[in-house]
Order: sequence, then structure tokens, then C-alpha cells
Amino acid sequence: MEMPVPDPAVLACRPQLVARLRAVLPEAAVIDAPSETLAYECDAFTAYRCAPLCVVLPGSSEEVSACLKICHELGVPVVPRGAGTSLAGGALPTADCVVLGVARMTRVLEVDLANRCIRVETGITNLAVSAAVADAGFFYAPDPSSQLACAIAGNVAMNSGGAHCLKYGVTTNNLLGVTLVLMDGEVVQIGGPVPEAPGLDLLGVICGSEGQLGVVTEAWLRILPRPEGARPVLIGYAGSEVAGACVRDIIEAGVLPVAIEFMDGPCIRATDAFSGAGYPDCEALLIIEVEGSPAEIDEQLEIITAIARRHDPVELRESRSEAESARIWLGRKSAFGAMGQINDYICLDGTIPVSALPEVLGGIARLAAEAGLEVANVFHAGDGNMHPLILFDANAPGELARAEALGAEILLLCVAAGGCLTGEHGVGVEKRDLMDRQFAGVDLEAQMQVKDVFDPGWLLNPAKVFPLGLSAGRRAGAGGSAPIAPGRDSPAIFGER
Repeated sequence: MEMPVPDPAVLACRPQLVARLRAVLPEAAVIDAPSETLAYECDAFTAYRCAPLCVVLPGSSEEVSACLKICHELGVPVVPRGAGTSLAGGALPTADCVVLGVARMTRVLEVDLANRCIRVETGITNLAVSAAVADAGFFYAPDPSSQLACAIAGNVAMNSGGAHCLKYGVTTNNLLGVTLVLMDGEVVQIGGPVPEAPGLDLLGVICGSEGQLGVVTEAWLRILPRPEGARPVLIGYAGSEVAGACVRDIIEAGVLPVAIEFMDGPCIRATDAFSGAGYPDCEALLIIEVEGSPAEIDEQLEIITAIARRHDPVELRESRSEAESARIWLGRKSAFGAMGQINDYICLDGTIPVSALPEVLGGIARLAAEAGLEVANVFHAGDGNMHPLILFDANAPGELARAEALGAEILLLCVAAGGCLTGEHGVGVEKRDLMDRQFAGVDLEAQMQVKDVFDPGWLLNPAKVFPLGLSAGRRAGAGGSAPIAPGRDSPAIFGER
């Protein structure tokens, strides 16, 4: 992986930068000791890492504005950071950047049950939003697997989804407005506590922009009444392709479950050993959950189980109690942690049409066999959001490169099937250099012109999203540095794990 060479002028201004930041923030909110900045050298995409110039942890939109004004005046790049759970290197620093984290900004600012919305600071965790309105019978729908830890800031940046996005949509479908701080420190309000804001859909531009356009410090989120009831069914199959065919047929039948989750054999065995969920001995597992009144649940499950039986399941287990429901979900919620006990892995995030599931799963198996690496599949099957986990040994020379090469082939397979490079993890650095395989030059140019408007100096979240040659050229044109250096072989930029 290549990254920009650190700007010598920025490195030289570090003492002045730190002094000015300390003048506008509390003492503990500026971290510059090398032993402490190491905690921010990577996010959950741990294959690459680099300590930043320093880290700032502002406590309000005003403090964020003050920090950005200083960095803008000095020409210092800024990497916004939520909780650091990005699996695509979205919060990966460069050696000449300031990491700006929102971890201290966790307040619930306003709850409006009558209009079904809540205003929060974006350092709050995803799960904490639902907890804030749970007693009133409401919840926040997007539910990434990392919802216990991930921050709303990152959810907005990557347009995160989760298991229940099939019915309720991803972050953009549940985001009503934001407070955005631009790179020059200007604070703007986009959208607000109304279902549809008038004018251009700038909110749709901000959500999923990966910290390229500004720092989101507050968010208006849609909250929903908790459903009357919910019930999952667990269905085991002898192979992934037949399970994929079952998902396709359920969607074609017009049934809309709240979630359809998929795990293949390697993932089933790992999660079952890790969690003790009691999953059946099979090569593919579906967890399908429906919700509503008891009559609605029964009707939907009757259709789903009839379709499932046509595909000759190894086991079909319908929950009859809350305890059984929790047990069915236990392994799926533990999947990433369980796989991490087995080996290092890269978690991919391609999307495909649901009708292409059987063919793409077969293609992934073929590519993995050719690469000599094991791939475990766990993903949101209902909307075709794939999460293949490529297992590798980070301590074995060359295995990371082989895993990355396989990941690129799998993502391009998704694109070839009519899908795209990312569904909820974002592009970050992981998929950056594949963007020109999905988008034509004119499409990338249009996207970069949007960034030109919001961040003319190209200082926000450098080296992410766009192919590096394009973004480096853009920054050079804006007066920044353009040289590019190979990151993995340059310990001054990145050190391989």
C-alpha cells in the first residue's frame, strides 16, 4: 500500500501546532507523547499503522471548530475518528496529520418522542442511542455488529447498516440532520428534525462521505417504536449455494423479514465453539427474523419455512421463546470475535444483487482455493451485503499480500456480478485503489469536485477513498505535497503488523 510522503513543512511546525492546540483545548485533550499517540496509530484495519503528529479530543462543536481553524491555517491534514472500529482503514493516520477524535462528545442533547427523533453528539455509541429511548418504547434501527463500541460519527461517515437494515435501511435512511464543521472551522447545520429538508440533498452527500467533507459533531436521528414482537428461525443447509438460493426465493416471494443473516461452515463451527450457541452440523446457516403482531409473525414464518423446506434443509429450528431467540442470535453476534481466535483475518464488504448469491458464493470458494487461503462467509444475505473473512497468518512472510490480493479479486467479483465495492464499511484505504475498476474517470472526477467545494485544500482524511495518484495530484494542485511512497516498505510511514 502506498501513502503520501509526509510534508516536511508540516512536520517542522509540530511544536507550534501543539502549542496552539493546547491554547484552545483542555490540557488532557491534546495528546502528543509518542507513547500515547501509539493508541491511535490504526483502527480495526490493523494491517497498517502509523502514529500521527498528535491527537486532539475536543468536547464540543466549538472546540472542533477551533482545532480545524488552526490546522487549516498551518496546512496540517486532519483525520477524523469516531471509535476506531473501521474495518477499511477509514481512520488510518499519516505521519503528518492530526487525529481529531470525538470520543468525549457523548451527550444526548434532545429527545422528541412526538416527532420520533433524537439529537446526539456523535461520539455516542450506536447502542447507547437505543438505550436512551428504550424506556419510552423506542429504538434506533441501524445495528452494526460493533454497535456496542462504534460511534454515530463513524456510522454517518461510512453509512453503516447492520443485521436489521433489510427492513429499516442503513444510516442514510435514519439520519435527519447533522452539525458539520468544515475544514476552515465554519460550523453549518444541514437538515434537522423534519422528515425531508427542502433544497438540495446535502445530507445524502455528507452521509457516507468518510470524513472527506467535514467533521460531523451532532446528528438528528430517526427513532422508531419498538415492534410488538419478533421471532427468528434457524435453517441449516448442506452447502452455501443452496442456502443462497433459499434467500433469493424468499426475497422473490415478496416477504420482508427484518433480517436474513448467513454463515458458512467454517464460521458456524468457530462461532459455535466460541459461544456454545448449539448450531447444527451443516455447511450453511440462515438466521431469518420477522417481527410484528403474533398473527403477522406466524403468517410470515409460514411462508418462509415453506420455501426453506423446498431446498431440503439439514435442520429447521423456529424459536418459541425469548431464550431460544437469544441463543439463535448468540453465535452470529459473536462471529467476528470467534474468527479472531482462529487466525488473523481481513473482513471484506462487497455488495451484490440477491439473485447472484449462489453464483458469487461459488466464485468466492473457487478464488479461495486457487489462492490457498481459507475464507469464512458471514453476512447480511437479505440485501446482498457480503462479508467474506479471509483468514491468514500475519506472521508468515507474504501472507498479508496474498490475502489482500484475494480480497481484491473477491470485491471485483462482486462488481462484475452487478454489485459494488462496499455496502457499509466504506472505501477507506482498503478499497481505494479499486475505485477506478468500478467508476469511470468522469465519475471519479465528479466525486472529487464535490470534495473540492467542501475541502479545497484536500486536508481532510488524506489518502482515503480516491486512487492515490488522483488524490495526491489534487492536493498538490491545492498547494500541498504530492509525492507518494510505498507504505509497507517504509517504516517512517507504516509498519506491517
